[in-house]
Amino acid sequence: MKKKLIFFALLSLILFPSCVEINKDVTDLRCEYAVEPQGIDILNPRLSWKITSNEREVKQLSYRILVASTLENLNAETGDLWDSGVVESDESQNIVYAGQALKSRTNCYWKVKITTTKGEKEWSKTASWTMGLLENADWEAQWTGLDKATPDDALKGRSRLAARYLRKEFEPENKKIKSATLHISGLGLYEAYINGSRIGKQVLSPTPTDYDKSVKYNTFDVTKLIAKGKNAIGVTLGNGRYFGMRFDANNELAGRQYFGFPKLLAQLEIAYSDGSQQTIVSDDTWKITADGPIRANNEYDGEEYDATKELIGWNKVGYDDGFWQTAELVAAPAGKLEGQLNPNIQIMETIKPLSIKQLNEETYILDMGQNMVGWLAMTLRGEKGKQVKLRFSEVLKEDGSLYLANIRDAQVTDKYTLKGEKSESWEPSFTYHGFRFVEITGYPGVPTVKNFSGKVIYDEMETTGHFETSDTTINQIYKNAYWGIRGNYRGMPTDCPQRDERMGWLGDRAVGSQGESFVFDNHLLYAKWLDDIEESQREDGSIPDVAPNYWVIYSDNMTWPGAYVIIANMLYEQFGDKEPIVKHYDSMKKWMAYIQSKYLTDNIMTKDTYGDWCMPPERPELIHSEDPARKTDAAVLGTTFYFRMLTLLEKYAGMLGKTEDIQQFAEEAEAVKASFNAKYLNTETMQYSNNTVTANLLALCYGMVPEEYQKGVFENIVNKTLVDFNGHISTGLVGAQWLMRGLSDNGRPDIALKIATNRDYPSWGFMIEHDATTIWELWNGNTADPAMNSHNHVMLLGDLLVWFYEYLGGIKAAEPGFKKIEMKPCAPEGLNFVNASLKSVYGTIESAWKKEEGKFSWTINVPANTSAVIYVPATDENKVSESGKPASTAEGVKFVELRDGYAVYEIASGKYNFSASN
Repeated sequence: MKKKLIFFALLSLILFPSCVEINKDVTDLRCEYAVEPQGIDILNPRLSWKITSNEREVKQLSYRILVASTLENLNAETGDLWDSGVVESDESQNIVYAGQALKSRTNCYWKVKITTTKGEKEWSKTASWTMGLLENADWEAQWTGLDKATPDDALKGRSRLAARYLRKEFEPENKKIKSATLHISGLGLYEAYINGSRIGKQVLSPTPTDYDKSVKYNTFDVTKLIAKGKNAIGVTLGNGRYFGMRFDANNELAGRQYFGFPKLLAQLEIAYSDGSQQTIVSDDTWKITADGPIRANNEYDGEEYDATKELIGWNKVGYDDGFWQTAELVAAPAGKLEGQLNPNIQIMETIKPLSIKQLNEETYILDMGQNMVGWLAMTLRGEKGKQVKLRFSEVLKEDGSLYLANIRDAQVTDKYTLKGEKSESWEPSFTYHGFRFVEITGYPGVPTVKNFSGKVIYDEMETTGHFETSDTTINQIYKNAYWGIRGNYRGMPTDCPQRDERMGWLGDRAVGSQGESFVFDNHLLYAKWLDDIEESQREDGSIPDVAPNYWVIYSDNMTWPGAYVIIANMLYEQFGDKEPIVKHYDSMKKWMAYIQSKYLTDNIMTKDTYGDWCMPPERPELIHSEDPARKTDAAVLGTTFYFRMLTLLEKYAGMLGKTEDIQQFAEEAEAVKASFNAKYLNTETMQYSNNTVTANLLALCYGMVPEEYQKGVFENIVNKTLVDFNGHISTGLVGAQWLMRGLSDNGRPDIALKIATNRDYPSWGFMIEHDATTIWELWNGNTADPAMNSHNHVMLLGDLLVWFYEYLGGIKAAEPGFKKIEMKPCAPEGLNFVNASLKSVYGTIESAWKKEEGKFSWTINVPANTSAVIYVPATDENKVSESGKPASTAEGVKFVELRDGYAVYEIASGKYNFSASN
């Protein structure tokens, strides 16, 4: 059996897929996060492998890792960098490299040999990684650019800045080239070429950061692009988040970050077979111009491209750049230069439009059939100098024209000026749009759907989850969530992709990140985002509401910054990655100490800024409820979240062996719990504060409710939901983080299912009834004030996707990274089947059940080197079979007990077919 290598991220952006085969077992190798990674700055990377097998009860018993500096050494089984020796262990994830000290540019080749319960296996095939430039002295290149505006640029109001084009010709020595490596950072965004060939598949790169704190560079193997004789390297620079998108009258950005004009750092290193090297660097010998075809580029406003100004051959040898300026040496960004670990954005899918309709004499409306994020590519033919305008929106007005009120100040317009050739094609380079509909004006002739295609862009990552049920509403909600999530992955998880915002709001993604992790391999994205959060932390400990903090908002509350602590836990539980906790623990403690010193009064956290954001309001035109009965008290939200943070930090302290911290957090949590109950719990009515679902739910799910009141508090949640809100959701994004699980954990999955399948207001199904193909920002997004009714948000998903997979699908991590799996499907009346799967770090987990004529059938796959505890709905163990045999006698199956309507079994790895009859 052969299997393509699976890795966590793409750093080199040039894939070298290979296969490894070990008899019946296949081992997929990963170094830290990347496949054949270029430019790793980590001195002790972590190595992982994945074992697949068709047999049951496959468990790793030992491993031996070899890491060598050359393929020759590795093939000779000489680990001159590291030979781990035989290690008796079933660990196959995140094994820390413990060999020779690694230096800049070192090529590291590695393989592993394992022993399993099925015997010793042959060596895996080889994987590799390359070290980046670890020291400042390794960089000979200098930051190069043009630190001024040109006559067509604008630095007031909506910024306007043309793309910069840079080029340099060079000649390699007349020797055999062993390798050629390009290290590059182009801010805000870059596209790079050698001899006219585009380098890599990435778009809108590098990843966005607070450039005053860190700047990422990418590394590419460009050996095959280097020719004999003269060569040319060319780079186009776009603005991205580096050059400000909005200025006030004084050329300043009140409350916004501005970093400077676009600039380039590039270092091309050519290694020759005789051991010599040649380096070509960015400096003041390069040529630069802003007088190219990209006249303006801005994430909010679009891109303007004048094809009559194309610089034909500018990135090839022999181009006459005599009219270009000499590039200037410019100041380096303040941030630390680092190799980028998270993947860049790519064009991940291309979709065709659904229809095109004429609106008036010159205007057409294109319908993509799906609210998507990316851009429109078009082909056309027409007179030189004519201009086509493309304007983007998510929805239409009743008259068929674009609805743009919710786009706010963003211009969302691309412009293309024809060069007058027989056939022209174009798509932008340095902008993106969130849209379903496109207004097309000035198109020569009659456009058809064949002239356009939609390029879907987001961070390059694998779709790891699959989920479907017998309920069509749930299936469409899942599809809408899928499109909304990936549409908001921009090197950071953004709130929305269409209006003049597109920011990394922390509160939107707390528990939501966990739900997303069942759908996508978002490990690297969120690990990087935690770095963004820490980089945005102030010296006093305050954490912002937005990271990177392009909008400078430090409102000092618990519910938004709390995502910092929650997401670290997600990365540990879902991916088995402890490193973010280790890395950010001190920063988290610092934040907690700060918030405690300022706002904790008598063990009550008094501060909250946003409330239970975007709960369903009492009138259709409202954004936020005005009814005090619907609002959850700020101190209730603040204190419950503060308690949750204390319990998580107590857990982290235990993981890190910080004994004093464990005791401190535990004692603080108990004190907070006591004060909270004394102040907010009405022991007669068994409700918290004003009895909102959120107030009761958070107290219950966070373990703050005394045992004797838990049933009564939950009954208040039920009554509030069924009676006051007629079986509908009444929470905003804070309460929604625990709603579906809270209902199910306390015996009412039927209510959770009703909430999930409702088609009237307020519900996810209501969005579908109004033609939504993504998730709205507001429950009443079709009627609320357009100032805040994005049609592509994911914050209101809450814990819905977690509930889909862990409860309906029955796939839950019992140990970090799904080393041990809890499989306990919830099968409420109204669902007849669920098919769910997840590609975990150990392999694919499958859970497919159906109910039919009083029989429960369940197909399970447990990856090699893992195990599971499964719960089969049955009250009699003798009525449970596996592959036609009594379950307790089946290979790999051990009966544990009957519990609460389930027959509980421990099972080893492998594929199983269980059935139970009533």
